[in-house]
Amino acid sequence: MQGEAWPEVPLADVLSEPIRNGFSPTESQEWTGVRMLGLGCLTMDGFMPVQLKNAPPSVKRSHPAALRDGDLLISRANTRTLVGLVGIYRDIGNPCIYPDLMMRVRPASNYLSEFLEIVLSSPRTRRRIMAMAQGTSESMVKISGDTVRRLPVPLVPIAAQRWIVDALESLAETERGIEASIAKLRRVRQGTLLSSMASVADAHPRASWVRVPLKDVVPSVEYGISEALDTDARGVPVLRMNNIRDGRAELGELRYSPVAVPDRLYLRPGDVLFNRTNSIEHIGKAAVWRDELPAATFASYLVRLNPDARRVTPEYLVEWLMHPLTRQRVRAISTVAVQQVNVNPSRLRELEIDLPADLAEQRRIVATLEACDEQIEREADELAKLRDLKRGLVDDLFSGKVTVPELAA
Repeated sequence: MQGEAWPEVPLADVLSEPIRNGFSPTESQEWTGVRMLGLGCLTMDGFMPVQLKNAPPSVKRSHPAALRDGDLLISRANTRTLVGLVGIYRDIGNPCIYPDLMMRVRPASNYLSEFLEIVLSSPRTRRRIMAMAQGTSESMVKISGDTVRRLPVPLVPIAAQRWIVDALESLAETERGIEASIAKLRRVRQGTLLSSMASVADAHPRASWVRVPLKDVVPSVEYGISEALDTDARGVPVLRMNNIRDGRAELGELRYSPVAVPDRLYLRPGDVLFNRTNSIEHIGKAAVWRDELPAATFASYLVRLNPDARRVTPEYLVEWLMHPLTRQRVRAISTVAVQQVNVNPSRLRELEIDLPADLAEQRRIVATLEACDEQIEREADELAKLRDLKRGLVDDLFSGKVTVPELAA
């Protein structure tokens, strides 16, 4: 293939049999020899053998919805962003059938399952699938087998298919290596945090450390603004609960205040923001504002903790707030509201904080943790670049912008 797009044909032309929807019998409580897949088996990373159930005795190994190794499964009903997820079924050792929320696609002998998965998972095909999904609710939309069978797919010689599959698998292997490295670095950081702040879990603080109510080192707190926000960037940027991540401000999906904000509620370098309202798993997130924007404020979902600079550094305070034991204590003092929980700042300030009396020791602990963060950030940047490369490479291969070596069919 030398700089030209592959010719395209409807998906139905490269299949060995028509697309078939699944089957949804009642789950059996007893082992009957046949398993049923759940919709959770299809993920953004392909097929995962999870959420398996026992099929009823009436379902035999020869059932029309029985799967073969190499079959492709497509979620035909899901949220708009997840509908059309694709995965290759791999034999798990027991006969399996798939549910009605999926459809089965069997490629012909001249079309590799692995290559078809790449085609159907490509950005351009995903865009087409999401555009043709139908439904009045974003929580559940559907695609039909008839529309899927008309999806255009490139007609590629099988040798070239193998080359593309191998090339992308090589990138995927590198991707998995970076993911493993990031996971390891996160474990190292967690271990460093726990060992550096071991006193937090001890009955008594270690030598040269103090244990005091948080209010002793955080004399005051301030609530954020409660104004209605919009997307007009001419207003004042407002940090909300989703703008706090891993101790830092995350500036994606900002909203803006269309009205003036009191001077006292503008963020200052070193401000500590605490997420007082969120779901139970995210309540208590905290971040240090590092002057990421020339001007910004914060919403009432958050409070600003004002530490006594003579007793505690902002960075150490955030690390303490992120400590697993502190997060556990924060959840324990939370009160349940509609679909969310809340933390009263007054109750938060009654919690006891363990900290080195010496500010230099606090800074040393934070510096060690920030060194881990810098390594994680570098790896995450590499991972993002690699994923962008993969997404672009798939489209470029099909459009002819990238040359595939001439290979015998």
